[in-house]
Amino acid sequence: MKNEGRWAVPQSLFPLFVETDRFSFERELSRQGFSAIAGTDEVGRGPLAGPVVAASVILPMDCDYQQFDDSKKLTPKKRANLFDLLKEMDVDFGIGIISEAQIDRYNILQASLMAMKKALESMRTKPDFVLVDGRFPVPIAVSQQSLIKGDSRSASIAAASIVAKVTRDDLMKQYHRQYPQYNFSQNKGYPTAEHRRLLAQYGPCPLHRKTFAGVKKFFNPHD
Repeated sequence: MKNEGRWAVPQSLFPLFVETDRFSFERELSRQGFSAIAGTDEVGRGPLAGPVVAASVILPMDCDYQQFDDSKKLTPKKRANLFDLLKEMDVDFGIGIISEAQIDRYNILQASLMAMKKALESMRTKPDFVLVDGRFPVPIAVSQQSLIKGDSRSASIAAASIVAKVTRDDLMKQYHRQYPQYNFSQNKGYPTAEHRRLLAQYGPCPLHRKTFAGVKKFFNPHD
C-alpha cells in the first residue's frame, strides 16, 4: 500500500488485536503467515554532533523476548551485554549510518528514515514485514506498521534500539579520540550544558550539525 511516496500497511492486518506483551505484534504477524518480521529504530536525532544511526533486527519467534526493552531504560553495560547476546545468537540484524553532512542536507527526519532504510537493506534476510518505531513509514517496498513508542511495545524494535544505541555510542567514543576537546565519549554529541560550553569555547568541528540550533549561529552570526 503506497502512502505519500512511502510504504505502509493497512490497519486491517490487526483486526480486533489486543497487545498483551512486547511480542504481541510479532506473534500476530507470524500467525498471519509472515516469516521474517523485523523491528527497526534509530538513535541520534537530538545531538548537535555526529551521525544518526539506525538498526533493524529479526528476533527468532522462540527467543526470550522479555529481556529486550527500550534502550533508554537500560544501563550501558546491559545494552552492551544484550548486543553481545544478539551476536552470539547469530540474530540477523542490519545497521544504517547517515552522516551529519547528510543530516544537514536532508533534515533529521529524512535522514532518520534513510538510516532505517539502509539498515533494512543491509540485512542477510529481506524482511517480509517491518515494525517501525515512530509515526512515519520507511521508504522501502516492504509491508510495515509504524508504532508510536514502539521501542516499549515491540521486542524487535527494542532490540534494534539497543543495537543502534551501542553502535552510535561506540562511534562517538572513537570521535572523542579525534576531537577530545568536546568530550564526545561522555556527552555523545547531545546538547548537554558541558557540550554547549565547549562548543562556545572551541567552535564547531566537522562533526557538528550546521543546521541545528546551537551550532548554526557559529556559521550564521546574525541568526
